[in-house]
Amino acid sequence: MSKLDFAKLPRYQERRFVPDDACLTEKEQLVALYQKLLAREVSSAAQLENWLLDISELGAAVDQESSVLYIRMTCQTDDEERSKAYKDFIEKVVPAVMPLGDKINRRYLDLRSKFDLNEERYRVHDRDTRADVELFQQENVPLQTREALLSQEYQTITGAMTVQFEGKERTLPEMAKFLEEPDRDLRERAWRATVDRRLQEQDRLEEIFDKMLVLRQEIAANAGYDNYAGYKFKSYHRFDYTIEECKQYHDTVERLVVPLWRRVLEQRRRKMKLDRLRPWDTAVDPLGRPPLRPFDNPEKLVAGCVEIFESTDPDLGEQFRMMDQTGLLDLASRKGKAPGGYQSTLNETRKPFIFMNAVGLDRDIWTLLHEGGHAFHALACADEPLVDYRHAPMEFCEVASMGMELLAGDQLAAFYNDQDSKRSRREHLESTIMVLPWVATVDAFQHWIYENPGHSREERIGVWLGLRDRFGGEVDWSGLEQVGKYAWHRQLHIFQVPFYYIEYGIAQLGALQLWVRARQNGRGAIQEYRRALSLGGSRPLPELFAAAGLNFDFSEKTIAPLMDAVAEELAALN
Repeated sequence: MSKLDFAKLPRYQERRFVPDDACLTEKEQLVALYQKLLAREVSSAAQLENWLLDISELGAAVDQESSVLYIRMTCQTDDEERSKAYKDFIEKVVPAVMPLGDKINRRYLDLRSKFDLNEERYRVHDRDTRADVELFQQENVPLQTREALLSQEYQTITGAMTVQFEGKERTLPEMAKFLEEPDRDLRERAWRATVDRRLQEQDRLEEIFDKMLVLRQEIAANAGYDNYAGYKFKSYHRFDYTIEECKQYHDTVERLVVPLWRRVLEQRRRKMKLDRLRPWDTAVDPLGRPPLRPFDNPEKLVAGCVEIFESTDPDLGEQFRMMDQTGLLDLASRKGKAPGGYQSTLNETRKPFIFMNAVGLDRDIWTLLHEGGHAFHALACADEPLVDYRHAPMEFCEVASMGMELLAGDQLAAFYNDQDSKRSRREHLESTIMVLPWVATVDAFQHWIYENPGHSREERIGVWLGLRDRFGGEVDWSGLEQVGKYAWHRQLHIFQVPFYYIEYGIAQLGALQLWVRARQNGRGAIQEYRRALSLGGSRPLPELFAAAGLNFDFSEKTIAPLMDAVAEELAALN
């Protein structure tokens, strides 16, 4: 567990507006700072830009306070003091600041109409600010607070899940180890123990989600939207593609990717000499070899990934080493730790923090490469003055992470010999194929959910199972119907960040394009990748893709040749 004292992290630069001794978790102090900004006289373009810089400084400082509270809470969800601190911030501070943020946005747009600023420089900022102003409704503030608290409750429940297995209490991430064991009976028992533990919470999680649906529909209606999807697309600043294009993605993936994924699973079934694949047969080596166990403690994971990043690009290796030495990593799985993994940017320090649940699996390497890509993105645009421009659209943020997986994935010598490196790369490439239909499943499920407000739990289950059949592989779920009904509960995005999932599909296509370019010109691909990361969110999404040498497109024209390239590489690795 990271022993980092967040309060001792140095700021990226000295504050010019926010007092050094300001307590930004105290509502009164924070409100006073926002009111001071609102009251300031602005009478020229230069003063407007300076005003924006002070707004950015305050926003970065507040966001870092929020991030630290969230990191501390997720690192130990069963710590009541941490949980209360985060809850107090969500309940007391955020609702007080949101209306003031809206007033700041409205004043900016008014001042922007009076003073000329560089049109290209502020084009994205102006567009996003207008959208935020159009969406903000005072009556939504308490609803969004309740939604955030329900999200915290979901994390607390899932973070507390453990099982007794093979004589020891284990977290659910730790149970994943057993799904890679050649002993099929052991795998099945481990799988059943894990899903049985999840099913114990099915009613609580269904109740949480039902409450979320009501809140989200009300939030959308207050902002003038019949459908929460339209509201959420605008709140995510999705200006470069539509809901209809997402549905076209679903259809294209079904036509071009699902058949390839099913061929991969059929090959697995034949290699394993099974009549049918069961859910506990999909993570084990199909040839019966012992599971890849690349490290036995987080320190070895870090050391190996330092080597991988250095081999990919020396500067990236040095950046990752800095993160480790500074204490910006919390990697090991433990009881009470929230599930999953994420990278969070500390916006005033302008440094990234990586959280994950490593247990010694091959996929832990790929997870750290993924989160490392996010971290390099944060560091690449750290000198951008505007905090909003230090965050790219999510679709490109995931290119940064998925692209790093594929760019660095050829450099596994720190963990494996040549044969095991090829095995790891093949398994990862297969998972890359799997991601595309899984994204379609989750995204299509969410669109149906919000297009059908007032649906019953039974209807929701029926749609989920239908989508699993539409996009899933050749896995036999007979006798496991109850598990299948609630398999979506483990996808935290559906609960916590609704509609944040199509980004992974769009970004995977961008990452695969980057991988194809790197096979032709590795150094050039890395340079373009890093140049695009340095732009942060200062350019529209298609321009960010173009800066990395990629097409912003998820139609058949892009997907078909990428699937051909993946199939060719899999054949070579096999």
